[in-house]
Amino acid sequence: MKIIPLNEGIFTVTKDKIFTKITREEVEVANPELLKMSVCPFLIVLPDDVILLDAGLGCVNAGKHVIIQLIEEAGYRAQDVTKVLLSHLHKDHIDGLGYIDGDEFVCNFPNANIYLQQNELTYALGEIGSHSFNQDVLEKVAELPNLVFMTDNQGAIGNFIHYEVTGGHTPFHQVFWIKEGGVTTFYGADNLPQKSYLKFHIAYKSDFDGVTAKEQRQKWEQQAKDEHWTVLFYHDFSKNSVEF
Repeated sequence: MKIIPLNEGIFTVTKDKIFTKITREEVEVANPELLKMSVCPFLIVLPDDVILLDAGLGCVNAGKHVIIQLIEEAGYRAQDVTKVLLSHLHKDHIDGLGYIDGDEFVCNFPNANIYLQQNELTYALGEIGSHSFNQDVLEKVAELPNLVFMTDNQGAIGNFIHYEVTGGHTPFHQVFWIKEGGVTTFYGADNLPQKSYLKFHIAYKSDFDGVTAKEQRQKWEQQAKDEHWTVLFYHDFSKNSVEF
């Protein structure tokens, strides 16, 4: 298994979910009232798949999506991605899936099956007034021919991937374990977005169900230590993966 972080950068985030890119040096001097986080999808290369864990914020540099540039810098192409696994549908996790051109949505990963929870999509499409969701993108994603609706609360995808609907950050948020060659990689997405969440056992108000997310983090931390997981952190601007 090869794990490739695709770090789009570090951002400040307002209450209205406006993301502004900053440098690492600006983190300490940025407005303390703003959230600060990285946005880092992951490319996972397996014997039978090239997997993208969440799709990023959709940043563009010189007319090209940054996530595609990062994949190419790692020696792959967007066309090589065979599966996109979406933990939930907040815009900083799905806007990198593609872009709207007129009335059409151009998918950045045309050869991939895109896996998402059907109940999560129903919930997200109903959150019309929420700044966390990009409704224009959601409506287009819902019509993609390569979309795979997930309806079970847990199960397997292919030979190496297991998933579980956990709730917490959103009502139908899901997490993934990838097990291959004796190695277990865990992606807790926004229920475990930064390593610091393991240090402070807090029920965050930004979560749909902060108590559930807190309890899950404590359980996963112990399992990670006992079973020596590699844990991926989507929003950590210091270290995006840690081996326990």
